[in-house]
Amino acid sequence: MITLFSILITISAYYFSRYLGKKYSSPLTNPVFLSTIIIIFLLVISHISFNEYRPANTIMTFLLGPATVALAVPIYKNRELFAKYIGAASIGIIIGILTTVTSAILLAKVLQLPNIFILGLTVKSVTVPVATEIGKIIHGNTSLIAAYVIITGMIGAMFGSKVLNLFKIDHPFARGLAIGTIAHGIGTAEAVKEGEVQGAVAGAAMGIAAVLTSCIIPYIIKYIL
Repeated sequence: MITLFSILITISAYYFSRYLGKKYSSPLTNPVFLSTIIIIFLLVISHISFNEYRPANTIMTFLLGPATVALAVPIYKNRELFAKYIGAASIGIIIGILTTVTSAILLAKVLQLPNIFILGLTVKSVTVPVATEIGKIIHGNTSLIAAYVIITGMIGAMFGSKVLNLFKIDHPFARGLAIGTIAHGIGTAEAVKEGEVQGAVAGAAMGIAAVLTSCIIPYIIKYIL
């Protein structure tokens, strides 16, 4: 009964957030951010612990698999566009990875954060399943890494499009590439709303960035700390 109630809470919170986001466009009404706040609030007042909520979370998380695989459809449909911009896209993803890793490390160093925080920040732009596996290799705290990844994705989903608009970046391919590289799955979900090309490119960028980061970080981590 609690599992069913938790699923209903989650779905209702998301659709309410979508409705509010369409009516009042603001980073604070972003569906991912707002629905998370609403769900936490409802679980607290309902006295439902995370362990009780976990079965519902597991059921809904399982659906992420088919949803992720479904991203292959727009990628295939836009394969000629990928072939056209393969060179620029490769450079963009590499620069994006290096920039997000370097900026996070420099900020952590300036703030004199412990190494455990620095390890987590190096993989904050990688999707959670890959980031946590990298965390095991570099001996990071997987819970902290997951938190960093989710926060990064939320920030990217909330402000990514607005930052791109600010710098007048309106090419669908460039927008999808930037959001997918930096804000992984949560950002990709927002990119899909902009258009099929943005969503397809963001999905591809998310996967490629995760693979490249997992190959790079374990080898350079000893030079970072």
